[in-house]
Amino acid sequence: MDADMPYVDDEPIDVAVEVFSMLADATRLRILLALREGEMSVGDLAAVARRPTPAVSQHLAKMRLARMVIARQVGTRVFYRLADDHASELVTIAMHQGEHMLGTAPVHESVPALERD
Repeated sequence: MDADMPYVDDEPIDVAVEVFSMLADATRLRILLALREGEMSVGDLAAVARRPTPAVSQHLAKMRLARMVIARQVGTRVFYRLADDHASELVTIAMHQGEHMLGTAPVHESVPALERD
């Protein structure tokens, strides 16, 4: 391998794999899609994800450990929001890729071919 290639270090790649594994679950993806609209309670997220509240709480705990979401408690209710725009951007890109795979994506320019030495 060329020593000048970016990301030859394993740690950033391992962390990126963890990020993708967080997105590789339909419930977590639905939660992240919902949170793009703003802060929501666990109960509201359970309704959106069509999953039981305890299951959604477990997914939120994983996403919280991955620093994708932030929790805020008000009395007995817990509200979640996205930690930053990165998860939202990843979800948007994943949804667009899915549209391309299904053939439902709007027409747009494709990426130019990379030049090779």
